[in-house]
Amino acid sequence: MESDRKKAVVLSSGGLDSTTAMAVAKNEGFDIFSLSFFYGQRHHHELKAAERVAAFFNVKKHLVIHTDLNKIGGSALTDDIDVPKSDDSVIKNEGIPVTYVPARNTIFLAYGMAWAEVLNASDIFIGVNAVDYSGYPDCRKEFIDAFEKMARLATKTGVEGTTALSIRTPLISLTKAEIIKLGTWLGVDYQITHSCYDPSEKGLACGRCDSCILRRKGFMVAGVKDPTPYISK
Repeated sequence: MESDRKKAVVLSSGGLDSTTAMAVAKNEGFDIFSLSFFYGQRHHHELKAAERVAAFFNVKKHLVIHTDLNKIGGSALTDDIDVPKSDDSVIKNEGIPVTYVPARNTIFLAYGMAWAEVLNASDIFIGVNAVDYSGYPDCRKEFIDAFEKMARLATKTGVEGTTALSIRTPLISLTKAEIIKLGTWLGVDYQITHSCYDPSEKGLACGRCDSCILRRKGFMVAGVKDPTPYISK
């Protein structure tokens, strides 16, 4: 019966990682409820990509939440701060970069937790990665474990013991190349995804921000053709 099918909330940015995480959830037999955010980010093209991804996976519902983190600022993605660019294919580890958005994943997961409780869904999928990640503290296993524990204490379903919410991070220990290989095996069309932090007005990837560098290197190492339209090669 339709009501007996298991449900998952999948946080979807329209990017490579979250789309692969959605493919994993779909492959495990979940009905997908896709959750995206307009948070004042400069790379709003990702929301168009999230719509494409939702259609690609035929999700049960795609919800877009508006939360104005640009009013808080503090990040190159939400404030008047330049996005770092490089002509080098190597990302230099210089601490937490300015593209980190304060408390973003905490806020996003809180919305996911609320929707999961209403849906009676036991799983939230998020495409965080702690191998080829860009130094973000909210992409680490320690953070995910702490949030999962909090979620079980903060929800009616958790306190009553009807649903033990799990935060699923299927990509957290994979390299970008391994993520691409996994997604390719699962049938993901990466042409519909968007990763760039600072795209052109037409949505072309800059090719030089940290996200573009990681993406390009991932496809190269995976031996998979990169379908991304870049401004510069």
